Amino acid sequence: MASAEGDRLWSYRQQQLAGDLPVLELPVDHSRPPVQTYRGPSLSFDVDTTVTQATQKIVTQTTVRVMIATTPTSNWLTCPKPNPRASMRLFCFPYAGGRAAVFRTWPDELPAGIEFYVIELPSRGRRIKEPPITRIEPLVRGIAGAIEPLLDKPFCFFGHSMGALTSFELARLLRREGRPLPLHLFVSGAVAPQFRDSHPVTFDLPEPEFLDVLRRLNGTPSEVLENEELLQLVLPTLRADFELLQVYEYADEPPFSFPITAFGGLQDKEVSPEDLEAWRVQTASTFILRNFPGDHFFLHSDRSRLLWAMSQQLVSLVSRR
Repeated sequence: MASAEGDRLWSYRQQQLAGDLPVLELPVDHSRPPVQTYRGPSLSFDVDTTVTQATQKIVTQTTVRVMIATTPTSNWLTCPKPNPRASMRLFCFPYAGGRAAVFRTWPDELPAGIEFYVIELPSRGRRIKEPPITRIEPLVRGIAGAIEPLLDKPFCFFGHSMGALTSFELARLLRREGRPLPLHLFVSGAVAPQFRDSHPVTFDLPEPEFLDVLRRLNGTPSEVLENEELLQLVLPTLRADFELLQVYEYADEPPFSFPITAFGGLQDKEVSPEDLEAWRVQTASTFILRNFPGDHFFLHSDRSRLLWAMSQQLVSLVSRR
């Protein structure tokens, strides 16, 4: 199948039919053999266009409707701009309280050869009804299962704040289990994992004090902080994410063999230059530290420069493949 046709096939509208099974409605080419192969950015499968199985596919003269069974792990991933021709994937791990939607425009500023995925954590976005996860191990195990089908291409991790710790521990899990590893780990606005226990515990503070912490971080919109209804909606998720970070226990393991780049905000009062520099010991390869104007959420205030800097390294990685 020509790649252009393959791309077109995957520009489909997902429907929720036959329970919760996503449905692909694909054209039948009667000039081709009855068993036709369809390929997408992360999946390929064979369809026998002459057989109708009510629970799997419904065939008409022009289309075959394929009902693909999925597991809950499919909820973990969002791909704002599918790019089946990409030679590399970049997985983005949000900060505490962050939703995948916050990063939906990032692919527009990344190299053309990169396919961008954002991790959507429970208790936010389309997973708002799911309970949050407050420990790192079940979190990274859930993500590992979700991304496994996508590790067939070279990939990198980017994580900001809590996302940096999540991506770090996920990479460790992949290494322990002998699975493919990222080519590069980008950590942003994050204390090095071996330094985390030196930071105060705030997740269980009374609400007024906890709100002071959120205001200092400057990552929660004032519209939310000033709206009691919205505030009560997001506070459980924020407390759960802070708990995950603050009860985390670091364990010694060998440094990674791939490079690490750490990004920081020059006005960040939560993460010091020493906290960022300490990521150096987590790699036996190259370590790069870059700072940008801004506070803890410089990834928003100085997004274009951050993405430009990361893009330069991604282009270099792609060119070496």
